Amino acid sequence: MEQFIGGEVLARMLAAEGVEVVFGIVDGTYMGFFASFEKHGIKLVSPRHETCAAHMAGAYARLTGKLGVCMASNGPGVANILPGIAVENGEGNRVLVITSSRRSQIAYPDRGGAYQYFNQTGVTRAMTKWSGTVPSFDRLPELFRRAARISWTGRPGVVHLDIPETVMNGAFEADTLDLRSPAAYRRIEPIEPSAHQIERVADLLRHAERLHIHAGSGVVHARAADELRKVAEALGATMTTSWAARGSMPDNHAQLLPIWAMQPVNKARSEADVVLVIGARLGETDWWGKPPYWGRPESQKLIQVDIDEQNLGLNKATEIAVVADAGAFLSALAANLTQSPLKDARLQANRARVSELAGDVGKVRTQFDMALQNMKSPMHSSQVPAACQRVFGDDAIMVFDGGNTAVWASFFSEINRPDACLSTFKFGMLGAGIAQALGAQVAKPDSRVVCIIGDGAMAFHVQELETAVRHGLPVIYVVLCDRQWGMVKITQSIGLGMLRPIIGTGQKGTINTDFEEIAFDKVAMAMGCHGERVSDPQDLDGALQRSIESGKPAVIHVDVDPNMHLMAPGLQEFKDMHQEPVA
Repeated sequence: MEQFIGGEVLARMLAAEGVEVVFGIVDGTYMGFFASFEKHGIKLVSPRHETCAAHMAGAYARLTGKLGVCMASNGPGVANILPGIAVENGEGNRVLVITSSRRSQIAYPDRGGAYQYFNQTGVTRAMTKWSGTVPSFDRLPELFRRAARISWTGRPGVVHLDIPETVMNGAFEADTLDLRSPAAYRRIEPIEPSAHQIERVADLLRHAERLHIHAGSGVVHARAADELRKVAEALGATMTTSWAARGSMPDNHAQLLPIWAMQPVNKARSEADVVLVIGARLGETDWWGKPPYWGRPESQKLIQVDIDEQNLGLNKATEIAVVADAGAFLSALAANLTQSPLKDARLQANRARVSELAGDVGKVRTQFDMALQNMKSPMHSSQVPAACQRVFGDDAIMVFDGGNTAVWASFFSEINRPDACLSTFKFGMLGAGIAQALGAQVAKPDSRVVCIIGDGAMAFHVQELETAVRHGLPVIYVVLCDRQWGMVKITQSIGLGMLRPIIGTGQKGTINTDFEEIAFDKVAMAMGCHGERVSDPQDLDGALQRSIESGKPAVIHVDVDPNMHLMAPGLQEFKDMHQEPVA
């Protein structure tokens, strides 16, 4: 009989899955787990809050294509990680959450009054792809395999494995353990489309008169940006991406209609007779695929490709529905189009449509860029992403966090790589960017990581600056400080005027939207980071350059004009998205 520690067996299985990093806070209830990391070549990166561990794991997974792993201890630790679980599952990032729980003799169900215990799997089950508990050591390999299998099936998301402290830290005897390589318990090859499906799709695309391509985050997760570009160029068609797929086609590509060019985007989508949608559900931020922002079902044919069959035809009827990995599909389609290319007249017609809409995109860009003429102090918010673009170029990984701040950053940044932009595109979760930036730096240690964040969002998890120092992660945080909940304030300014007469109150102004200043540069320096404060836009480039030269994690406190900050571009369209489209 051989003796095993439960946590060491778990670490061994993670290593077999290719896991090299785990994010989490140490605790005695899973000591047998993290004590085994060094033996199996796993690095522990420890934040100051469990929610941040989940966001770090999500960013790491998105940028590497690997399984992101985080851990939380029973009771309070699990309670702390719940917001991160909800966000990372919503964003579609492949994350395994490992939690400890109290000993099996008093848990599942609770004996009554168990300390630091609640129904952890019951709570997480509704916000994950799968959540399960390991009742005994002998079932640990089986249930780990189930979690991993589900993690790699369909749309990426969060799976949760809950393990009693008695299993994590206990010593067990067994003749053998059923420890397998991933190929022995889950699919490791991408799902391929059939040759017949590729022929049908290619034929429909060749004959389309007004063709449009739309890419979702499935392209990013499949790491299929090159294949997408080949298909788009072979077809000469107009292209858009979902918010979460930004960078899968470079912003500076002639065929792309960027997310900020809303009128040309809506025109291309609504006028198309054939739409190819790859790896996107066509959710609310894509107007549910409905008119007037997309074509009517009777005049627009949809080809939808997704790795998760449940997404096909979900919000818009399909002409052809294909269950396939985005990369495998695009590779097969590119080969078909290379072998039998479009007729020259059709290709030229598609390109002419692109050129026509490019003129409209240019007009939108010119209008937006007028804001950059404002050189006053405190500075216009548009100056911050523009300066970051000048200083960091296309080489940096940009993280956008905050309400209006994320909007300003998105509209005045050029994203030309699929691994160059992180945010919480579905959740809009304030504060997540702080940890996403740290996870990105762990995933890409040789890359420059820059987080453009609002002062409200920065205060959510400012303690993680110490994490950056402790782990040597030279992330640069550029904090736009207007001392208010900007997006909330502009919404209240409009909405309260309509509500108050009905409620019957004569109160004026907004409610709890302003707050006192935090000198984030001084906070940063107190934690061992480089810190600077800037108000004049002419001083910003120099501050960014000095942050790089410091070699430390850095925080630049940027005073922005609070009134101008409220007027973020595209806010009306953003509000319209929350209404049901009406043709």
